[in-house]
Amino acid sequence: MIRNPQEIEKMRRAGRVVAEMIEKTRAAIRPGITTDDLDKVARAVIHERGARSNFLNYHGFPATICTSPNDMIVHGIPSKNCVLHEGDIISVDCGAIIEGYHGDAAYTAPVGEISKEARRLLEVTEASLWAGIEVMRVGNRLHDIGREVQRVAEAAGFSVVRKYVGHAIGTAMHEEPQVPNYWPGTPGPKLKVGNVYAIEPMVNVGEPDTIELDDGWSVMTKDGLLSAHFEHSIAITEDGPEVLTLP
Repeated sequence: MIRNPQEIEKMRRAGRVVAEMIEKTRAAIRPGITTDDLDKVARAVIHERGARSNFLNYHGFPATICTSPNDMIVHGIPSKNCVLHEGDIISVDCGAIIEGYHGDAAYTAPVGEISKEARRLLEVTEASLWAGIEVMRVGNRLHDIGREVQRVAEAAGFSVVRKYVGHAIGTAMHEEPQVPNYWPGTPGPKLKVGNVYAIEPMVNVGEPDTIELDDGWSVMTKDGLLSAHFEHSIAITEDGPEVLTLP
């Protein structure tokens, strides 16, 4: 799908709301806070900016953001019973809709002081995202993105989740084509001006295998080891990638 300049401007506006959600939830993270508290922070931003959450009621999802601590990879449901503790890591996935157009981004943050391994996981996962973004240029291929994500993550001794992937984004949060965070064996379509994709590496300390909890949403690492998740929505322009969800 090729988005015209007017559409991309609406996605910039949605992206600015998402960026504010990221800034304010990140600032609130500390030992003792609950993931429901973080959801309230994000909900206030959505309300103040006249936006809508693209997660709330999505296939029945009950919250404004996804909050996934430690060995939870993605899609965690915020809860008053989920208290963050010193040494945890927490992945926060934020989304907003402005005039029917979507923004989507995620980050993983430390809760107080964390282990060297956890710190390295966060650094490598974010670096893998930026490596993927760097190749989002006209004439490159879609799956060059995942190849770069995989290269950075695996060079550090980590693994890339296979079951959950990035995606095109626009008038729906999840549009085709999907964007694997690994090299799937074929190059995929050429990247064109006006393409907009949400790139979201999910990187595990251990194996890439996943399990889904009985709540129907929360995805965990099968081996119980840590996972991190970083994401941005990016438009491809003549001058290279434009990150629409940067704070």
